[in-house]
Amino acid sequence: MAKAVTEGAQSVAGTIVELTYHLDDASDLTNFDAVIMGAPTYRKEMPIDFKNLFEEASAKGVTLKGKIGAVFGSYGWDAVAPPQVIAIMQDQLGMSVMEPPLLAKYIPDGPTLDACKDLGKRIAETLKNQP
Repeated sequence: MAKAVTEGAQSVAGTIVELTYHLDDASDLTNFDAVIMGAPTYRKEMPIDFKNLFEEASAKGVTLKGKIGAVFGSYGWDAVAPPQVIAIMQDQLGMSVMEPPLLAKYIPDGPTLDACKDLGKRIAETLKNQP
C-alpha cells in the first residue's frame, strides 16, 4: 500500500517523496509537508513504534498544524489502528487529515491499490497547488 501511495504522489511533477519505515526523532516529522502513515492493526492495537513516536512527539511538543495527513492500513478482524492514528494526527498534532482511512482486509486488492495511488496523487496535487 505504501508503494502505491508513493507511486501516486510521484506521478505529480516536482513532487519529492521520502518513503521511510522509521524516524529516529519525532521532531523529524516537521520536515515534511505531508505525512501519510501506513498503520496496520495488530491485536486491536496500532504498532508499538507508532505509539512510541506519538508519545515522543507529545513530550517534545511537536506540532504539525496545517500540514496534510492521511492514513492507510491493513487488518484482520477489526481496523482500529487507522482511526486511532487519524485522531492523534488531528487532536495531538493539529494536522488536516484526509478521511476516511484507506483499509485493506488482510491483503490489498487491485482496487485498493488504485485508491492508494489516487490518495498519493491527490495529496501531491494539493501540496503543489498551495500558495
